[in-house]
Amino acid sequence: MNSGGAERVAANLVNAWAIRGDMVTLVITFSGQGECFYQLSEKIQLIYLADHAGVFGRGLRAYWVRFNALRSLIRQQNPDVVLSFLTNVNIAALFCTRGLGCPIIVCERTYPPMMPTSTLLVWLRRKMYPLANRVVMLTSEGLEWLHKCIPGSVGVVIPNPVPYPLPVSEPRLQPASYIPVGRKLLLAVGRLDGGKQFDRLLDTFTVLASRYPQWDLVILGEGPDREALVKQVDRLGLNKRVLLLGRAGNVGDWYPRADLYVMSSRFEGFPNTLAEAMAHGCAAVSYDCDTGPRDIIRHEEDGLLVTPVGDVPALTQALDRLMGDEAERQRMAMRATEIRERYSMQRILAMWDALFDDVATQRE
Repeated sequence: MNSGGAERVAANLVNAWAIRGDMVTLVITFSGQGECFYQLSEKIQLIYLADHAGVFGRGLRAYWVRFNALRSLIRQQNPDVVLSFLTNVNIAALFCTRGLGCPIIVCERTYPPMMPTSTLLVWLRRKMYPLANRVVMLTSEGLEWLHKCIPGSVGVVIPNPVPYPLPVSEPRLQPASYIPVGRKLLLAVGRLDGGKQFDRLLDTFTVLASRYPQWDLVILGEGPDREALVKQVDRLGLNKRVLLLGRAGNVGDWYPRADLYVMSSRFEGFPNTLAEAMAHGCAAVSYDCDTGPRDIIRHEEDGLLVTPVGDVPALTQALDRLMGDEAERQRMAMRATEIRERYSMQRILAMWDALFDDVATQRE
């Protein structure tokens, strides 16, 4: 339960279910000891599988012990439904629930063609997913992939909810401590890895920084590319204009402070941060990668979709257009808040409820 997108959605959903009175057990299958980045309701039963099994780390024996512990836990709790996130956990959960008589729903949290995985995992997914009562995909493109690549699977599309306002956790980074009053803020949020292409965003901002001396760029997030990005900022001479601040548990304080939101990702599933920024009244610019942004941004209405994906001049042109036109930014920002209703928690929970009711009739 780190600060990733899938973890954020899991926290949002279990909190909503628990608060309305459902009995929810959240089982974290991480192989070591950990803690939750996102705040969870006290009504949720939280179990770290490694703690429950008494075995930590990797290796065949550790996996086998945790596998048996998970199966035993499911048998004891006899839930109305088992819901699993992430491919490797999905496969394990499908194995663990065989013969126990409880419906199981597995969820892909990205667009699988853009997330290379091992040959073994691909084979297991193809064999096991047809055993699930439902496979939840985030977008229609994801559902098309499922039907094409894993025949026999029963898929359904349920996008992520967009909670508003956002809950707050630690660490808290106050925007006023980093961005002086009167400065314009271009904001990006995400894991510092190759999929987010923050290196290309920095190349873009290099061009724009001289044109717009009143604008600064802040990137919130952590990841393996931090050192490379810090070196790039230094090499480009942007140290006073670009801040890599790490994780922020109060990202909801940053969206209202931002004047424009940018997403430079090579691929996405259903990008939470993009939707959250728009819910807080940010116009947005994003690469039009295969899935996600085009379900969120209504091009020319509340933001801009940029093609080709990864093209620095195209991203530069789109950002240049909105950074230089405050009236256009404000017009799009006003429309952006409509996403609160389009992907409201109530609307998405209703989709989950309909799915739960559907699979409840399929107990073995």
